[in-house]
Amino acid sequence: MIIVEGYVRLANAADIDRLKSAAEAQIAASRAEVGCHGYAYAVDLIDPTLMRVSETWASWDALESHFQEPHMSVWRAALKDITFVERSLRAHEVSNTRDL
Repeated sequence: MIIVEGYVRLANAADIDRLKSAAEAQIAASRAEVGCHGYAYAVDLIDPTLMRVSETWASWDALESHFQEPHMSVWRAALKDITFVERSLRAHEVSNTRDL
């Protein structure tokens, strides 16, 4: 299992609202992909410029295929006019999972 986690910090909190419909489409399309077990963006309650990213994929191949999907081009185009101050996204291979 591959877990992608991290965040992006936008220069302007109002950009979250500008991205909402594109983000909803991106999330829905990603969740429909083969090998996607979870895909979410969440705005931090204390810092409205911080958007957290959480994804779970069946394999590295599934994640790599995700980057080639047509909806990724649409998402990248939506992000073109957004100014990011900071970005931290990491992918982790998980060999063991348990409930807490």
